[in-house]
Amino acid sequence: MLIDAQFLPFLVAITLLSMSPGVDTLLVIRNTARGGLYDGVVTSLAICCGLFVHAAISALGISLILLQSAWAFGMLKLAGAAYLIWLGVASLLAARRGRGLPVAAVVGEHQAVPWWRPFREGLLSNVLNPKTVVFYMAFLPQFIAPEDPALVKSLFLAGVHFVIANAWQIAIAALVGSAGRWLGSPLFARWLNGITGGVLVGFGLKLALTRPPA
Repeated sequence: MLIDAQFLPFLVAITLLSMSPGVDTLLVIRNTARGGLYDGVVTSLAICCGLFVHAAISALGISLILLQSAWAFGMLKLAGAAYLIWLGVASLLAARRGRGLPVAAVVGEHQAVPWWRPFREGLLSNVLNPKTVVFYMAFLPQFIAPEDPALVKSLFLAGVHFVIANAWQIAIAALVGSAGRWLGSPLFARWLNGITGGVLVGFGLKLALTRPPA
């Protein structure tokens, strides 16, 4: 059964999780400021598509293999950390240049960034995050009964997570996108790129120091 007595607790927990600030929220804000609402929405869709990947590997037991192999976990961790640091450094370099963000793109007159760029950034930042692997392996089984088909139920729960997280992130993107005048200011752009870049680098370094669960 896809919806049972455990569905409401799952819904509450996943809603609170989706609204908590983290790498996903920061990346949506950064990309919306860079390329407008379109950029932010594509980033959010890509991030949430990664949830299905984690749900599938959790149901198939691949996540358990990753967690039990120190080498596999380490490689995934370093790849994710390197990617976040790379995104952060790119933002810091943009802050150093001090250019204003394209106001026309922010308010939606045109898209200055090709769709595949925010999609790639969002998907990779999610799929390469070993913390999401750990979370899905530990969290989803609590809401899957022994008689349920594990893969189908996992993908269903990931679909619920997709809808809630996407709605929240798109709302954030719309809020950021409505501030077109501010985003067009070189000073504001420098501050925003500097802050998001520094935080992304910090997230990457923290991820690199993460130890595999015992």
